[in-house]
Amino acid sequence: MPANLPPQYFEAEKRYRTAKDPEEKIEALQTMLAIMPKHKGTDKLHAELRRKIAKFSQETERKYATARRTGFYIKREGAGQVILVGPPSVGKSQILAALTKATPEIAAYPFTTKVPMPGMANFEDIQIQLVDTPPIGHKEIRILFANTLRGTDLIAIVVDLSLESLNQVENTLQELKGVRIEPRAEGMGQITPGSYPKKMLIIGNKNDQEGSHDNWKALYSQYFRFFPMISISAKEGKGLEELRTTIYHALEIVRVYTKTPGSKVNLSDPMVLRKGSTVEEAAESIHKDFRIELKYAVVWGSGKYEGQRVGRKHILQDRDIIEFHT
Repeated sequence: MPANLPPQYFEAEKRYRTAKDPEEKIEALQTMLAIMPKHKGTDKLHAELRRKIAKFSQETERKYATARRTGFYIKREGAGQVILVGPPSVGKSQILAALTKATPEIAAYPFTTKVPMPGMANFEDIQIQLVDTPPIGHKEIRILFANTLRGTDLIAIVVDLSLESLNQVENTLQELKGVRIEPRAEGMGQITPGSYPKKMLIIGNKNDQEGSHDNWKALYSQYFRFFPMISISAKEGKGLEELRTTIYHALEIVRVYTKTPGSKVNLSDPMVLRKGSTVEEAAESIHKDFRIELKYAVVWGSGKYEGQRVGRKHILQDRDIIEFHT
């Protein structure tokens, strides 16, 4: 019996053949498996795809195991994960120490950070994970850390404003491109096929130093159309509260508070959703069956009036209060 495979199958197969990473190959194989018709003519092909998925899954696990042993795999925690990257001595460790309770080694000489170090930064009623990383430029570090970078929510490029800063950003972007990570930014051109588009933020540090003002002006003029940007001094504590807010907005998330009918709302434990999420998606984040059983919701905040009854497709805004009715 012929397989009668649809065109989408061959598109996924092409992605599989050009994929360089086990994770990409697994994704393409799973797509092929989902698209493939199920009948006797596809039994052998089905088994072959399952074997390949198992093989590449083992490769991925070995790679992750190596990264975990060397300390380069950082589990995502909190409302979002932000990875600080940049050249040596730009102050990434100082930023981590200033915003979190982490205690990285901070010194005047370069390459102080040997492995990634996480810390939790408070922003109002949520926590955001920041990760300090070794300086860019080491191939082994890039390879070990690539999967965490590809899975993060936001990459923050840190530069030293006391030095010429444009090259610092360009070099960092090139290093990220070396592990197929490119900025998800309008106006910066097409993403290379097979690359991972990521939200990015530029932090100009050491704005208390001589020459920093002119370097910031040049940097801002070049990149303000593409990235959120902020100028700070982690050492002097300048701009740190604004940095927390900038990071929160760059993550493109919203906080939503839930309440049950007839009870008070708990304003200390919000749901964290992607910006633009609907009532239906909020219900599904609780449980898929909850989405199925949902009749309507009542929303305080983004409705035309307080306590407005809304449908499944209503888009939630930051700090909305929502009451689900099933």
